[in-house]
Amino acid sequence: MTLFPQDALNPGVRKREVFGWAMYDFANSGYTTVVITAVFAAYFVGGIAGNAPWATFAWTVALSISYGIVMVTMPSLGALADLRASKKRLLALVTLGCVACTAALSLAAPGGVALAMLLIILSNTFYSYGESLTAAFLPELARPEAMGKVSGWGWGFGYFGGMLALGLSLAYVLWAQKHGITAEQFVPVTMLLTAVLYGGASLFTFRLLRERAQPDPVARVQGGLAASLQQLGRTFRQARRYRDFMWLMACAVLYQGGVAVAVALAAIYAEQVIGFQQQETMVLVLVLNFAAAAGAFVWGYLQDRIGHKLALGSTLVGWVATCIIAAWSTSKGEFWWAAGIAGLCMGSSQSAGRAMAGMFAPRRQAAEFFGLWTFAIRLASIIGPLSYGAITWATGGNQRAAILSTALLFLGGLVVLLKVDVARGRLAASDADAQDDARGTAPLATA
Repeated sequence: MTLFPQDALNPGVRKREVFGWAMYDFANSGYTTVVITAVFAAYFVGGIAGNAPWATFAWTVALSISYGIVMVTMPSLGALADLRASKKRLLALVTLGCVACTAALSLAAPGGVALAMLLIILSNTFYSYGESLTAAFLPELARPEAMGKVSGWGWGFGYFGGMLALGLSLAYVLWAQKHGITAEQFVPVTMLLTAVLYGGASLFTFRLLRERAQPDPVARVQGGLAASLQQLGRTFRQARRYRDFMWLMACAVLYQGGVAVAVALAAIYAEQVIGFQQQETMVLVLVLNFAAAAGAFVWGYLQDRIGHKLALGSTLVGWVATCIIAAWSTSKGEFWWAAGIAGLCMGSSQSAGRAMAGMFAPRRQAAEFFGLWTFAIRLASIIGPLSYGAITWATGGNQRAAILSTALLFLGGLVVLLKVDVARGRLAASDADAQDDARGTAPLATA
């Protein structure tokens, strides 16, 4: 059996193009791994904010503001990308924005809370735009029955990008500490390393990935924003037709809130509660990323065999176990068990969710539907970390209570997932594609 079968791809799609698409996951993973999870998050709390009682809450506020901006703007931006056939062009612009703001984080010094928060808001907003736009290419590349494995290729390969960025950063940090260089001096260098890797690796995407969509003539006549808002309004009015996609978004609001806690606060919890040193935290996140890569890749194949719903549901059970183990861990060894399970569940749950969203998205509205998907994920990214930060602040710094409460988000997602009918959701998308084909408005170019 071929590990990367050609028949998983749509007619006319070459493997080198899928490699280019996966390279964007490789490129942007360094941002979440180094900036949001392993290095800058803990440095913000302990270095920039000086371990103030409100420091963790301030970090979650900055992330929540960026996610709020994305929630409000991404659905219309996605609809605009569909109508103007400009996913790739917009992806290049937001990539440049994220790379520039990540590099600018090197200027954030102790006491510069306002500047650090502003740059996190901007960089994370651009990152979120890019994550949604690149996901919208998935239905153009993969056949519906192979959506899971192709999504897993991207997620799995992407984590290696995060590991490369973190590995280089860890090597530099260990060298810097050996030579007496402080965090105030070595953290800015890791931000520059991450920015360079992000920008450099993304060049493969822009060289190899094709824009197959065709512009909608209505968008040219009415103006892009007006047409995109009208199309977005039609999608919401047709919510009954796409009710399984809507249930999936509700599920994502809950379980992705828990995932966002793991991404944004794992390093803070490890250092503040368990007692990890910064280099130990970086090793922990490096191993977590390796587990996540394995989980995303293997689960991509598994979900196409056992079904997307069962695959996603099983990962949510694993997340509940992670939260419970983390809350009761009193040693670094015990916490390593929680981190290992979290790594396996992180890659698989995110890949499975993206694949299901791709199955439920009509071809002509792929970027728009992934804009709505991003709306749900970013709402989750506000609810999860902000509630964690608020509980921590309200309980006088009790992060164990906060991580235990996160298990409720995964349990809620599991309950809502029961409402999703995968076959019915896919049929609704197929019917829309058939209507577009009959009208001659389908966006995919012939091979």
